[in-house]
Amino acid sequence: MIACSSKLVLGYSVVESLPGFEGPLPFELETGWVGQLGILDSSSSSSLFVHEYIVHLWYVGVDKSEDVQLFYYFVKSESNPKEDPLVLWLTGGPGCSAFSGFAYEIGPLNFEANQKEGSLPTLVLNPNSWTKVASIIFVDLPVGTGFSYGMTSIASQSTDLQSCDQAYEFLRKWLIDHPDFLSNPVYMGGDSYTGITVPIIVQLISNGNEAGIKPLINLKGYLLGNPSTTPNDRNYAIPFAHGMGLISDELYECIDGVETSQILEPSCGFASPKPQELFTERRYVDEKNIELVVHQPSPCDSSRVSPPNFSNKLLPI
Repeated sequence: MIACSSKLVLGYSVVESLPGFEGPLPFELETGWVGQLGILDSSSSSSLFVHEYIVHLWYVGVDKSEDVQLFYYFVKSESNPKEDPLVLWLTGGPGCSAFSGFAYEIGPLNFEANQKEGSLPTLVLNPNSWTKVASIIFVDLPVGTGFSYGMTSIASQSTDLQSCDQAYEFLRKWLIDHPDFLSNPVYMGGDSYTGITVPIIVQLISNGNEAGIKPLINLKGYLLGNPSTTPNDRNYAIPFAHGMGLISDELYECIDGVETSQILEPSCGFASPKPQELFTERRYVDEKNIELVVHQPSPCDSSRVSPPNFSNKLLPI
């Protein structure tokens, strides 16, 4: 978390400033705890009030013994929270923190780009936040992601199906604790690897509603961004590229006529590299890619349009 100044008021903390944000916060930042949800201590729960929307941060225990503690950020809609959709958003990986979705994708706060090397990251409001039209719960899932954790070695282990079960239980417990949102339309959302888990969670919610498990969830649909699905879906990459005009008709017809099991020899003839040559070229490409990944752009690099990742510069409370 980001270091902050706060004062203690009746068992919870009100944060008045954040490093990187000039002057007093134009919103109320509150930290506290919710005991009935398996909170361990007063440091494991907080709520953040931001301008016209509200952000809550705390742990929700899942599983019968509540050995799994899931951390989340909740941002209340800026428009009409009583009627606007409620979105449960998961980040991919698996293992990417919900903070990524909160601060780099669809949440209300962003880090300002073009920071000077070594300077304190600057926080700014995100004018394109989805919280302008929806209330969003960002969850650290699976267990071990972000601030979510297991209290035992067994609880710290998780499969995709276990994560889906925990997400469903999380949502049910969250709605029980926030009954004002029981009537809101609910959407599941996520990106990348959650293309595998989100549909399963949606099915669990639907099955639970049909079985009459309370609370009933007003499920309306789900949305996925650049989702992972199955390896078979990758076969559509070339037809898609052709349909979008990214590759020519001539190249597409050539590719379409190639026997994939003979991609190296002999169908491609002299134009195809020998296996050893191919390995050498691929190794060269891999090395170049690694250089691109570890390259740190200079502060004056105007080609960088996305905010830099400051996750390694956050300070402990």
